[in-house]
Amino acid sequence: MPPLVKICGLSTPESVDAAIRLGATHIGLVHYEPSPRHVDLKTAAALRQLAGDAVRVALLLVNAGPEITGAAWSAVRPDIIQFHGSETPEWIAAVKANTKVEAWKAVGLRDSGTLTRAQQYHGVADRLLYDAPAQALPGGTGTRFDWSLLVGHRHAVDWGIAGGLTPANVGEALAATQAPLVDVSSGVESAPGIKDVDKMAAFLKAAGR
Repeated sequence: MPPLVKICGLSTPESVDAAIRLGATHIGLVHYEPSPRHVDLKTAAALRQLAGDAVRVALLLVNAGPEITGAAWSAVRPDIIQFHGSETPEWIAAVKANTKVEAWKAVGLRDSGTLTRAQQYHGVADRLLYDAPAQALPGGTGTRFDWSLLVGHRHAVDWGIAGGLTPANVGEALAATQAPLVDVSSGVESAPGIKDVDKMAAFLKAAGR
């Protein structure tokens, strides 16, 4: 069975249409102003409506407080909220209780100890997304982590990998990790925040979609 594929950081109707047409199973909308992929809530809501039921839509937030989180959920009504900062299990549980939405937690995988620390999200996050450790921006930096850290790891919750994935290396990443989901952003761009349809197509093909 081919892996699930999420294309993150979409910001235009054209890129959403292309992701759906090419076979992505998930798309991501980034609501985080420092990111070159940031979309305001009006735009995010329109893109979410455009996607409809064709793909599952994740809204990415970074350390957003109650006001921003509530406004974002109300405006966009995503299928998933992806927490991409230092959010605590308690905060994620509270958001889930109030929104009844699926929650993903991105985890910067630095070493084997990170896998142990990530256990605090078991029973709270519906999926852990292993990514490269955060730099100036959390995610979308084109940096990969050491995939060998996941070899032989027994996953207690659904999971996926992100960070530095491209059409050229996603096959290798899948072979190394057996990940059930891969998440790409900068690896299918022609410039920061600008999705390239040909690269999106190549990525999905290489991932087996």
